[in-house]
Amino acid sequence: MNALVLPACYLAHREFIRFIRQPHRVVGSLGQPLLFWLFLGTGFSPSFRPPGMDGISYVEYFYPGVLMMLILFASIFSIITVIEDREHGFLQGVLTAPVPRMAIVLGKVGGGTSIALFQSLILLLAVPFLDLPITASGLLLVLLAMVLSALGYAALSFAIAWTMKSTSGFHAIMMIFLMPLWLLSGALFPVTGAPLWLQIVMIANPVAHALTIMRIPFYQTAAECLSNPDYLTSLSVVTSWVAICLWLGAKRVAHRDKGISSVAAAS
Repeated sequence: MNALVLPACYLAHREFIRFIRQPHRVVGSLGQPLLFWLFLGTGFSPSFRPPGMDGISYVEYFYPGVLMMLILFASIFSIITVIEDREHGFLQGVLTAPVPRMAIVLGKVGGGTSIALFQSLILLLAVPFLDLPITASGLLLVLLAMVLSALGYAALSFAIAWTMKSTSGFHAIMMIFLMPLWLLSGALFPVTGAPLWLQIVMIANPVAHALTIMRIPFYQTAAECLSNPDYLTSLSVVTSWVAICLWLGAKRVAHRDKGISSVAAAS
């Protein structure tokens, strides 16, 4: 067990320290979602009148979506270090070390998750100024949703980054692939009221379920959430999404090991 946990914790700690020592990364990944929230929230509030959401401003509605967006950007920018580590030779050194390959996955994904949580917790300080009826138990479930969302994004980003050869290519792929997941999650507009085909796409989107388990606890206690079928369904979908993404990351690492072994045997 220690052979798995200790290397994973070391890699995660390395990622977090690496992030803190680059203030421009902190400002860049935190600033963009914050500007989105302030400008879009203020601009769309006068025309935001969805059915069943009387008294909710767009600034309030968009807030969980901004948290999700911040987690998305933080995960992408943190996992991009996989490619940088390969270029600088660090990753090759880790691969030759006698550690379980799952430790590499957990270390990188754990580092990305900690970075995403660090930044989203800063934005979470805005909750008292929004007059949201959140309870202490509801806040714990919001934190759980943030952890699961960060794990899902980081694990999916890791699975994609592992075989990429350039940071620019990875960044382009992630913007094309992950941004639509966020846009079609209900962050910008409710699922209800959208065209039927778009509702189907949004319901099939795991990020939409991640946003559901993040938004509902702002308005319900933990007991109410855990008896809410919509919340429980979304929680099971997100948990499955995280598990599948971690499995994909482990498969990617194992596939690379197999390729390296084949080349060594041939030589």
